[in-house]
Amino acid sequence: MKISVIGAGQMGNGIAHVFAQGGHPVVLIDIAQPSLDKALATIAKNMSRQVEKGRLSEEDQQAALSRITTSTSTADGVKNAELVVEAATENTDLKLKIFKEIDAHAPQGCILATNTSSISITKIAAATSRPAQVIGMHFMNPVPVMKLVEVIRGYNTSNAVTNTVMELSRAIGKVPVEVHDYAGFVANRILMPMINEAIETLFQGVGGVEEIDTVMKLGMAHPMGPLQLADFIGLDTCLAILRVLHDGLGQPKYAPCPLLVQMVTAGKLGVKSGEGFYLYTPGSKDIKVAAAFNS
Repeated sequence: MKISVIGAGQMGNGIAHVFAQGGHPVVLIDIAQPSLDKALATIAKNMSRQVEKGRLSEEDQQAALSRITTSTSTADGVKNAELVVEAATENTDLKLKIFKEIDAHAPQGCILATNTSSISITKIAAATSRPAQVIGMHFMNPVPVMKLVEVIRGYNTSNAVTNTVMELSRAIGKVPVEVHDYAGFVANRILMPMINEAIETLFQGVGGVEEIDTVMKLGMAHPMGPLQLADFIGLDTCLAILRVLHDGLGQPKYAPCPLLVQMVTAGKLGVKSGEGFYLYTPGSKDIKVAAAFNS
């Protein structure tokens, strides 16, 4: 199947990686050529790690990389696609704009998928002339490692499209789970309130950053504490998802913690900005609690 992936960021390059490794020709699309160059370098680096661990042969790596081409034009990048996966920023207006453009240029039978982690598939589909062919494919980060794909049916998504996406997900080594189209779906409807409550616990002074994360790691067997996970996801992304939950479900329990809002306003976004609840040094795995949270 010919795949086009829109967005060359962390999620987009991971999605391109797994499809190319699964034997599919991929066009990776982004408005900025430097972003595409960086994405190709990241994919090559991640595949090299798989080779070092014996999970991928050098021949298969080269074959997978050869399947990926790039484009700075959405119109050109999707013109031959059988499946388009949008992986742009978690912003409703931006996604609606992208889907209108995809709809105008993708072939008539092409399936249009979004990697949104919270935004209504039905709303996105309504921006197109083919709502039956629009579906959610919510990959987990990091995409090459995480097995789950949330497959979200919009109100009009057809059975045929759903079945195709479920089968395709399995074929590239993922475990697809079909869910319904409500704010946050399953993963983030459960995860984001937990992260928000961890931030609220810090905000109220119940515990410090390391203390909260340690309790969840050692007490609940989580591989990463909720505050470090929030940094990894991006605090701006967490805030955007919580706002979708709050607006979509209308319940005060989904209201973002004021500390999260303040940190995003200040540009403290986590790993991507170098500082969130922890400080991050490029090229180093060592982290320490950000100065603002040192008692």
